[in-house]
Amino acid sequence: MAQTKLQAIGLRHEYYQPRTGGRLLALDNINLQVDDGEFVTIVGPSGCGKTTFINLCDGLLKPTAGKIVIDGKEVTGPGTDRGMVFQDSCLMPWRTVLKNVIFGLECQGLDNGEGQARASKFIKLVGLQGFEDHFPHELSGGMQQRCNLARALTVDPQILIMDEPFAALDAQTREIMQAELLRIWNEARKTILFITHQINEAIYLADRVIVFGARPGKVKEMIKIDLPRPRNLSIKRDPKFLEYEDKLWNLIEEEVKKTMVQDQVVHNINN
Repeated sequence: MAQTKLQAIGLRHEYYQPRTGGRLLALDNINLQVDDGEFVTIVGPSGCGKTTFINLCDGLLKPTAGKIVIDGKEVTGPGTDRGMVFQDSCLMPWRTVLKNVIFGLECQGLDNGEGQARASKFIKLVGLQGFEDHFPHELSGGMQQRCNLARALTVDPQILIMDEPFAALDAQTREIMQAELLRIWNEARKTILFITHQINEAIYLADRVIVFGARPGKVKEMIKIDLPRPRNLSIKRDPKFLEYEDKLWNLIEEEVKKTMVQDQVVHNINN
């Protein structure tokens, strides 16, 4: 039986809006769990609280109510058991690939010979061997995200949290990076929580896809992806894959329409 790695229990989050003095409910009563070594993707309409949720998981925000629990301990702030990969690579332009990758270890005082070896291991794993002394501006967008991923892995997190990491890449590079991420996940065997707007990306990568409903975000449905691993990109043309794609699109379309109605009501009230 798989061991639970992360749990969201009765999770609720509100944002204070200083201009109006009101509060915006972003998430309401989120309950879910992610198992150790599982690859989970989260999809949903814009504004449904996906990024808020992973910021709560990373400890960058504190919930209004409820809690996030990792390995039985409540999350109270950022920690080395979590690695975050953002949409932008967030690399320091004055540091080389190696220096960017080892930065997290420096912050922990672990940039010794063993730390250097660990950084080199993950640089090789993400396919950047030979580029250790290059600066970010000398790398393509895909290579920058590989560097970002290596930096997150080097601190040896228990959970890798990824917020639309391939959104800024061109279509071809994005497909290649999806396949590369599965290769890296298969080798590193980290638990991954991955946010995306792209439905076929969510299906291709995941063991399970979690669908968030329109704001305030709630878990609308959880779908187990019963497709064999390892997966080649060609599986996206498989009839079963397309069935998953249709199902997810229909679920999200319902929520997008709800959001449009909500926005129109707010517009009418304000005018």
